[in-house]
Amino acid sequence: MTREPLSVVLTTMNNQATLDRCLASVRFADELVVLDSGSVDRTREIAADYRARWFVQAFLGYGPQKQAAIDKATHRWVLLLDADEALTPALQAAIKAALIAPDCDGYRLPRREQLFWRMQHPASHHNAMLRLFDRTRARMSDDGIHAQPRVEGRIGSLKPWFEHYGEPDISTKVEKINRYSSATAAAKFERGVSLVWLRLLVQPPLMFLKSYVVRRRFLSGGAGLIGSAIDAFHVFLKYAKVIERRRRGG
Repeated sequence: MTREPLSVVLTTMNNQATLDRCLASVRFADELVVLDSGSVDRTREIAADYRARWFVQAFLGYGPQKQAAIDKATHRWVLLLDADEALTPALQAAIKAALIAPDCDGYRLPRREQLFWRMQHPASHHNAMLRLFDRTRARMSDDGIHAQPRVEGRIGSLKPWFEHYGEPDISTKVEKINRYSSATAAAKFERGVSLVWLRLLVQPPLMFLKSYVVRRRFLSGGAGLIGSAIDAFHVFLKYAKVIERRRRGG
């Protein structure tokens, strides 16, 4: 049986360390679209090895940049990936099967995270992300760092996970939360978030419990403990930076 043709869409910036693994996992796609924002490493050469359609655009922001990449796809169905992600064989098969006769306008896919020196335990919680969708019924949100597709229509889920290799060590994780917390704090400052000192006191330990216990990161041993502590620190930083902005008058 034939399936709907699929465009895989990525945005890149100096991703030579992970791009080959990503593109190798989507060889079955009918089209690969890469929108780059100025790489100076081997990102373009790796994309060329997989015959990806290559475009360059100065970074527009997370949501707008991804939407610009989606707009360059020629097929109706799009799989949106980051360059540090890769599909498992089980998810490849599930996507092929779903596209034979799609019964939804978009599908959420669970993501298994790298926790420094290991992948998270298979029985821990995997965040489900809307990544496979009919692009004629979808637009990217404007939610700053965590922009996601918004699909008009029915949303389904596929069970197999894809894998995220974006945090290979603690330093990378800490650098990322420093950037993300600054952006989030700026948005919260503009909105005038209330009860900041109380949030600073209460929300970090609640985040640790959510990450370590509810999301079952305790199953991942020491890596899970460290990751949960950093998640709590991320929340602490967001509100600490809001307080700092207020003290400085912006």
